[in-house]
Amino acid sequence: MAKGNGKASAEATKDDLLQYYRDMMLIRRFEERAGQLYGMGLIGGFCHLYIGQEAVVVGMQAALKDGDQVITAYRDHGHMLAAGMTANGVMAELTGRSGGYSKGKGGSMHMFSIEKAFYGGHGIVGAQVSLGAGLAFANKYRGDGKVCLTYFGDGAANQGQVYESFNMAALWKLPVVFVIENNQYAMGTSIQRSTSETHLHKRGISFNIPGEEVDGMDVVAVREAGRRAVERARTGEGPYLLEMKTYRYRGHSMSDPAKYRTKEEVDEQKSKRDPIEHVKKLLIDAGHATEDELKQIDRDIRTVVTESAEFAQQSPEPDPSELMTDIYL
Repeated sequence: MAKGNGKASAEATKDDLLQYYRDMMLIRRFEERAGQLYGMGLIGGFCHLYIGQEAVVVGMQAALKDGDQVITAYRDHGHMLAAGMTANGVMAELTGRSGGYSKGKGGSMHMFSIEKAFYGGHGIVGAQVSLGAGLAFANKYRGDGKVCLTYFGDGAANQGQVYESFNMAALWKLPVVFVIENNQYAMGTSIQRSTSETHLHKRGISFNIPGEEVDGMDVVAVREAGRRAVERARTGEGPYLLEMKTYRYRGHSMSDPAKYRTKEEVDEQKSKRDPIEHVKKLLIDAGHATEDELKQIDRDIRTVVTESAEFAQQSPEPDPSELMTDIYL
């Protein structure tokens, strides 16, 4: 997927916007198909969909250079696709097949790709934050100029290990950008009911970590904030905290009926703030693309996603001999 060109301009070119549209549409259609396969019983365990939050990972990925790392929580399919992992490999992993990135043994929440510098989704709330700080420590130790993006949610923002990681990252000026995906609900509890300070970008103040709130439904706004934060980290100034105000359209996981919010609330987000519709409008208003051209992109992506589902179902299940491989004894 697209990565940034290093320019500080707030403008997005035609090619930029078309790439962001493709990338976000791939995540949207992939997650829709994953939801269908889960309903058919082809995906087991937990499955957390990223629908509605696509602008965050696509915008942040556009701020990175090759070799920069990404680590995140369990709502991770979008991060994988944004990092350049293939739809075939991700879908095969979701369905527990040997053609998946973790040979069918990681499932929805625990796959990774060293080749794409994606260090996994993690099922324990907040656990990835300390690991992300560790990756950044290794970068500084080696002097390799890499930056680690460490994603977590508004619920994980209340975990103690997050603040231990903040302290060390600030103390040692580690090249890490902490990205809070504030989708308004920690599992089923609204942020207003669970969090005393709801402006999560302020959480780094006592550690001397600057932060800012970003419209996480606007991919260009995300990219620009990401570029500033990544450049700051890369030049040795230390960590930065980005709070992405975003929204998930589906429940916390596939087993969540999401009765804790009204249909009107969700519909308003979809109709007024949808990240893909925002880019579509930018493209059409600027004369960069027509409705028909964008519909063709959608059709092409649907074909990719359909092929990924077919690949997953045709890929064999792991051999029983794999049970004891890739683990510590």
